[in-house]
Amino acid sequence: MTANSIPLTRTLLVSRNYAGATRYKLDAPVERRAVKKIPAVLVCDAKTGSLKIAGLTVLDRLVVSAHRAYCGPITIVSDATPRLARAEELQIETSSVPALPAFPDPVLLIDGGVLVEPSDLERVIEHGGQLAAANGSLLPVRVTTPKAGPVIVAHGLAVAIVNEVSARVAERKFWASLSSPADGLVDRFFNRPLGRLLSKLLVHTSVSPNQVSFVSIVIGVVSAWFFARGYFVLGALVFQFSAVIDCVDGELARVLFKQSRLGKWLDLAGDQVVHFCVFAALGIGVARTNSSVPATALGASAALGVLLSFAVIIRALRRPAARRSPLLNRLLEATANRDFSVLLLALAIFGRIDLFLWMAGIGIHIFWIALLLLLWGPAHRSISATVHHST
Repeated sequence: MTANSIPLTRTLLVSRNYAGATRYKLDAPVERRAVKKIPAVLVCDAKTGSLKIAGLTVLDRLVVSAHRAYCGPITIVSDATPRLARAEELQIETSSVPALPAFPDPVLLIDGGVLVEPSDLERVIEHGGQLAAANGSLLPVRVTTPKAGPVIVAHGLAVAIVNEVSARVAERKFWASLSSPADGLVDRFFNRPLGRLLSKLLVHTSVSPNQVSFVSIVIGVVSAWFFARGYFVLGALVFQFSAVIDCVDGELARVLFKQSRLGKWLDLAGDQVVHFCVFAALGIGVARTNSSVPATALGASAALGVLLSFAVIIRALRRPAARRSPLLNRLLEATANRDFSVLLLALAIFGRIDLFLWMAGIGIHIFWIALLLLLWGPAHRSISATVHHST
């Protein structure tokens, strides 16, 4: 490839899904904004490019990150390019040249090994500058321009990789950076740390995030069987294990660039299936062991509440970010964690699982009604009034 074959910088209109607070980002109306698309040139020696970070080589990660920052074409300057497994799976086209070409027009130049997020590459491209780590140290990521552009401090993880030692440091920081705004205290300090041990093993296998999601659902349903039989402590322990596994699928998807619409639907719908089964089973189990509690009615009420909540959540997630209040987003976040699993386990141990059933049977309806009021509250009326006024 010659320098003349690198096309001119151009501006595209690119659809972006809302990346809001909750991990459930499904079918939200897209926001269209201008994104500057320029070629990317990645300079990475074979040794550094072949170093692995959480199952993928440094160069493979750079190619996918540049692609997700809307760069194209992507040129690799290397005398021996390692296999780009994930880039090939995503059908990202690249070309290799032995020497650095001339740049008649601006390109995104990544001159060395670096672990960086696509969103920060976008910011570098947008401002025509050079990336710096959070501590201010410059990184080999810049847009080639006649005059030096501004220094863009990374919002996400950005680490230079020059050898095996720095690769291990980058990998530790990478795993530590993985979290979800939906995480509650139990997820943050118990479920996710335990699940990460499994995540670190699975990144080196062919197991997919969707397969992990399915296993988590199955384990959750198994816990419901124990609840229905009256084995409350055992059921709560199995349910807690399901919550740990539930943290793994999302991490695998992010680490391996395997996010998908199917995976997001499976994550969301799977949680609701588990909750529906667990609440209904608790009603059956408590009815068997404590006839003084209207357990069947409470279990049915909680299960019905799951279905109603699911319907409202789906409707809320289809609304653009600008039309969702901060409180609504916080409540949507709450739907994605299972912190109540610890309460369930504690009450099972103390023989008061009936208290949880009361809380679930009544509380879940308060929850979905609150969601509905926020969804169709003042913000909706204001927007409707604006639309009516404009017409």
